[in-house]
Amino acid sequence: MGLEIACDHNDIKSVFKPVSQLPAILALVVLLTATAAVAQTLLPPGGAILTPPPPPAPPPPSMAIPVVPRLDAMPTQPNVPARRSFGDRITDCLADGAAAGLDSGNRAAYSRACANR
Repeated sequence: MGLEIACDHNDIKSVFKPVSQLPAILALVVLLTATAAVAQTLLPPGGAILTPPPPPAPPPPSMAIPVVPRLDAMPTQPNVPARRSFGDRITDCLADGAAAGLDSGNRAAYSRACANR
């Protein structure tokens, strides 16, 4: 009633056959993993052989202290040249249009566009 396992005890080579292939399998595994590891160390991730170097870092931000207005100083006005009046500009534009030989309709259109510049 015992449990018997059917195996051929007379053939010892059949017992050691898988063990004899073990060094070849281990050598193949080591060769494949070493090749993959070397390939990972030679190329950066996402890079190719001819990838140019990255651009230099931008300069650091300026640490200049802004000028704080003084409370006792009078505010300064920017020096903007005074613009001539609209009437003076229309007069000059009408004169330019007449000198160019424009008729009255074209001279009016020209003077409006010229004065609004």
